[in-house]
Amino acid sequence: MDWLGPGELRVGLGCMRLSTDEERDDGRALETIAAAAEAGITVFDTAHSYGRGENELGHNESLVVRGLRESGSGDRARIVTKGGMRRSGTAWVPDGRARSIRADCEASLAALDEQPVDLYLLHAPDPRTPWRTSVRALARLVDDGLVPRIGVCNVNRAQLDEALEHAPIVVVQVALSPFDDGALRGGILERCVDAGITLMAHSPLGGPRRARGLHRREDLAKIARERGVPEAEVALAWVLDLAPNVVVVPGARRPETARSAAHAASLQLDDGERARLGRTRAPRLARKAGDVVLVMGVPGAGKSRLAADLVARGYLRLNRDERGGSLRDLAGALDEALANGACEVVLDNTYLTRASRSYVVEAATRHGISARCVWLDTPLAQAQINLVERLLDRFGKLLTPEELNAAARSEPGVLSPTRQMRSFRELEAPADDEGFAVVERVPFERAPAKDARGSGVLVGAAAVGARGWEEALAGADPKTPHLVFDWRPDGTTAGLAGAVTAVADVVSGTVEAAICPHPGGAPICWCRVPLPGLPLAFASRHGIDLTHSVLLGTSAAHRTLATALGARHLSLDRTDAS
Repeated sequence: MDWLGPGELRVGLGCMRLSTDEERDDGRALETIAAAAEAGITVFDTAHSYGRGENELGHNESLVVRGLRESGSGDRARIVTKGGMRRSGTAWVPDGRARSIRADCEASLAALDEQPVDLYLLHAPDPRTPWRTSVRALARLVDDGLVPRIGVCNVNRAQLDEALEHAPIVVVQVALSPFDDGALRGGILERCVDAGITLMAHSPLGGPRRARGLHRREDLAKIARERGVPEAEVALAWVLDLAPNVVVVPGARRPETARSAAHAASLQLDDGERARLGRTRAPRLARKAGDVVLVMGVPGAGKSRLAADLVARGYLRLNRDERGGSLRDLAGALDEALANGACEVVLDNTYLTRASRSYVVEAATRHGISARCVWLDTPLAQAQINLVERLLDRFGKLLTPEELNAAARSEPGVLSPTRQMRSFRELEAPADDEGFAVVERVPFERAPAKDARGSGVLVGAAAVGARGWEEALAGADPKTPHLVFDWRPDGTTAGLAGAVTAVADVVSGTVEAAICPHPGGAPICWCRVPLPGLPLAFASRHGIDLTHSVLLGTSAAHRTLATALGARHLSLDRTDAS
């Protein structure tokens, strides 16, 4: 379906910076909006959160309406606004809860002062809210007659596919520019074409910093000189030329910039210019023997072990931790290796997105060699165990948050829990349509513990004193090492002295204490339950196989931890504590 009508420019005005810039000028902003409308622009992209902070919600929406009305352009303008984003001071925080989306939409309608909303967008996925919950809440805005059309922003291919299952999505807004072709490589544009929906490209000049350096892109600059137009117009023309369903919304703060953006809609690239700007793919060579293996998975999935097996069989390994640089740089190294005669290569990196994987497929295809994807589908809890074991092997102890941050800057594979969790949220599962000869999913299996001599007992401090706790300890093998553990912000192990003494009176094995003293909120350490740091450090010290061990607990977090470790969980009711 065509969102824009016949004859409408596929160039809109991105209005954010008219309100967010520290040096904003409302008078100049109104002139810019008027100039855009006069040049034929009908799409005006705003959001309720566009302002200098949480005290200026609705500023940009009100400014846009004022500019349209003063210029007499309100009747033909298409207002595109967004919700699902709150401000905390000057920070931007996605908020995809159903009630927040509804409240944001109602606030936008009030700020727009009866100027009709043509399209309402969900600003970004909220990692704390199920995506389908947010999308269904978005769909209800149409069902209830608040807005006529809806769309989503800043999504990956999998999120777009899920959104299309739950809502009548008309537009997808993502970054797309000559500097950022992730929407192409990630399959977003292709999916939009297939679904008959519009792709609205925000930051089509690469954002303010990159836009200032467009003249340094010789391919753009040369065409601009030949055409007698600014480099920005050539860049916008490149994005528009990708597909007929693409709309660009460059930001403009001055009338002349808005007029130039509108002019870009009339600039048609020829085949030679497309080739110079990178629109053509390298020709495929005849298929020949060889094997390029892309091993992907989240941090801690076990990629290095699989790559080592292939290296032992003669494969060349390309790994970013060893070589540095970006994933795109590795694809360049692959291209060079294949050109120099290598035919069996393994690349073991995260490759979380379709876009990052596309460079490998493209390089292999260019040399006529099949690329296959091996996806180590490792659950989060098991990947967490792998990362903690890696830390213990490297440093011999758990690191404090400060030590963890310092090590992460220089040590490959050292991550905080939040960074690893972010990787899980960003993961796009590989698909058959990415160009791989085969996609192999490898379910996780934990190898037997090495050098583990026996079992142990893990005791959540809250379990001590609960009904039946002594009998449970006695039945768990009182002769083995015991660990009493807890989370006590700003506390010390001295606070567990009573629990340690009580356990020592019941068992004959050694009894140790360990706590996580770090604050609540997003985890900054590996020792807060249900994260596995404390039990793994205990097991490392004593040569314990935790899969042969017992955990006495009182909470869901204890059960989750026991399941991840493979330990037998004995649940005690803390409400029965004496």
